[in-house]
Amino acid sequence: MNPEFSEVGNAFVQHYYELFQGDRSQMLALYQDDSLMSFEGAQGQGLQSIGEKLERLSFQSVQFQFTEIDCQPRADGGIVVFVLGQIQTDEDPIKGFSQVFVLAPTPEGSFYIQNDIFRLNLHNFASEG
Repeated sequence: MNPEFSEVGNAFVQHYYELFQGDRSQMLALYQDDSLMSFEGAQGQGLQSIGEKLERLSFQSVQFQFTEIDCQPRADGGIVVFVLGQIQTDEDPIKGFSQVFVLAPTPEGSFYIQNDIFRLNLHNFASEG
């Protein structure tokens, strides 16, 4: 297990969301061909599919605020990262979001995003009649 999992996970979060808020075209370098992304339930696997998803995001500006960042080491040297926070796109209302990453180690000693799951925290409770 990676003894620096918390430091690596937190540094990854800062880097990932800086790219997301700035130049999303650079984000694809964080993924590899076996990466899997689920964005609001729509899944894509591989660099081409993930790149297309990132290009199709309809908003121009985005801001994130983090409530919690939790990191756990994996037995294979990877890291699980859970992010809870708030997102605002363009002039839309602020919404809660959750995102989970599985960071897999590379032979070169760095990490890439093997799994990425993003969900807005929207709750549609049925009204009691």
